[in-house]
Amino acid sequence: MKRQMKRMSVALTFVLMCTAAVHPALAGPASKHNLVVFVPDGLRYDAVNEKSAPTFAEIRKNGVDFSNSHSSVPTLTTVNAAVIATGHYPGDTGNYGNTLDFGRPIPCAMNAEVTFIEDDCILRDVKAAFPNDYLAQETLIQAARKAGYNTVVVGKLGPAAIQFLPALDSKNNDVEGPLGIFIDDATGHPTNQSGQPTKSTALTGAIANEALSATGVGTTPFPSKPNLTQQAYEQSVVAQVLIPRLKTSGKPFVLFFWSRDPDTTQHGAEDSDGKLIPGINSVNPYAAVYNADTTLKNILGALELNGLKADTNIIVAADHGFSTVAKGIPTDDGHMGPIGLPPGFLAVDIARWLNAKLFDPDRANAEVDIKNGEKPTQSNGLVGDTAATPKVRVVSNGGVDYLYLPESPDRVAAAKMLIAHLIEAPYVGGLFVNDALLKGHEADFAGALPMSEIRLIGSSKLPQPAIVVAFRSFVVNGCALGDLLCTAAIYDTGYHTGQGMHGSLSRADTRNFMAAMGPDFQAGVKIDTPVGNVDIAPTAARLLGVSLSGPGTLKGRVVEEALIGGKPPTVAKRRIESAKAANGVQTVLDVQDVSGVRYIDAGGIPGRVVGLQTQ
Repeated sequence: MKRQMKRMSVALTFVLMCTAAVHPALAGPASKHNLVVFVPDGLRYDAVNEKSAPTFAEIRKNGVDFSNSHSSVPTLTTVNAAVIATGHYPGDTGNYGNTLDFGRPIPCAMNAEVTFIEDDCILRDVKAAFPNDYLAQETLIQAARKAGYNTVVVGKLGPAAIQFLPALDSKNNDVEGPLGIFIDDATGHPTNQSGQPTKSTALTGAIANEALSATGVGTTPFPSKPNLTQQAYEQSVVAQVLIPRLKTSGKPFVLFFWSRDPDTTQHGAEDSDGKLIPGINSVNPYAAVYNADTTLKNILGALELNGLKADTNIIVAADHGFSTVAKGIPTDDGHMGPIGLPPGFLAVDIARWLNAKLFDPDRANAEVDIKNGEKPTQSNGLVGDTAATPKVRVVSNGGVDYLYLPESPDRVAAAKMLIAHLIEAPYVGGLFVNDALLKGHEADFAGALPMSEIRLIGSSKLPQPAIVVAFRSFVVNGCALGDLLCTAAIYDTGYHTGQGMHGSLSRADTRNFMAAMGPDFQAGVKIDTPVGNVDIAPTAARLLGVSLSGPGTLKGRVVEEALIGGKPPTVAKRRIESAKAANGVQTVLDVQDVSGVRYIDAGGIPGRVVGLQTQ
């Protein structure tokens, strides 16, 4: 009996030793580490080197280099903000684009139904109007707060709020307050520059006084190009006020920082205006990359000064890549043809195809005088006999445009007519049709893929586009920096040739910068399995020991191969193809799958999209 008990004791000891040997990141953390998530908006993977971005380069070298990274498509800011926040693809979050048609007046958008959503006031309205369909999932920050972590969210107007919408009501007077700390462009500004209410936060109490002492500024500065002043303010408040307070609190924390640069400066770059070379590889965009890098450097420096860095995991992930804007159809040899694509070109063409009027939803539905060369101000358009009863609503999102069709017996016929024109249009780079329209009519939409293939159909029932039109991209002839840095693309936008944009399904836009380091991550490794923004929340939740709840099955995964003790998963690469249209046009997707999680490398019409593999 004693011998049997001894054997049981030895066996139990062995089991306990084996259990203890499992790394906390895989078994659930025994002691909670802190977490910093830093989003350098629009940072291209290939734009990072030791000179342009020494901090990002160091994390990539000494931590985990996610060399096969993916933005979620469409490669738009709020789309990926919601993906990062929840770990769900846009079909579940309802955040299909930066600009959407909500099918009802949005009060904070002056009652417009089509509106840009990077605004705290508008986000409040959208959540109030669609409580069960817009971000119905629990976000990472929300779950962390529920589990007792302190949370700080700082950065760009719109994507910052999406991380934890309730924080828009934060008193911002204590890191241990019930809603944590929330600071964005609108903090301290009751109204925005157009005079509309921001419905954002203000700093109060001792934190307001300390922030003023640290920065000499009482409110968040407005953006600039490069965005030096605003980010200097935000990083100073974080480094000099909030991190010391987090240290004093003694509780584990999650710090989320969304850096406007390099996105803001790449969009507005004018040092290559009218030229594809250097395009967004010019001086100011790289100054913006360095600005974002310096912001993170100062935050990490403050963590180290306060003795917190060794116990803090750091995830760096850009929301999307970027390309240079081209306003003309490319030639076969990679040059841009004559400029002929002004803002709203698709809405104008659709009005001509339908022999209908065009109205501008961003100008109180005023009629657009097409015959005299007038264009929609923000590229959006209502096409029909009247603005009140449009036949098509064209919603521009840069690299993609969304076509909304009213519910009617003629809806399928209208969609078929539009597809017939679009497959002939030389600026089109890919076509996707709502699954509900396709059902039973697949042969009529040859040349297009279902929207579900790009994860735009899920649990959310927000108004969905009928057709997604992606635009074409190409590698600029004469640019010697590599295909992805040399990519130009057609965008339905007011930005000029030589400025920057994103939103397309080219590999230049889907390839975002991603890296990580910290006590739970492997050190000095390059991960070549596919990962994406959709994996950030699940992986971070594992590190924090929290769970994420909410409807929908379009989820990311825990990137265990990046964690100490983790193993690489099985990866399946494949091509998804539509039927060919009569003219040979075919939309395809090059994807990588890991346990049901889809990573889209590139998508569209072969020969018209950078990154599609030749067959």
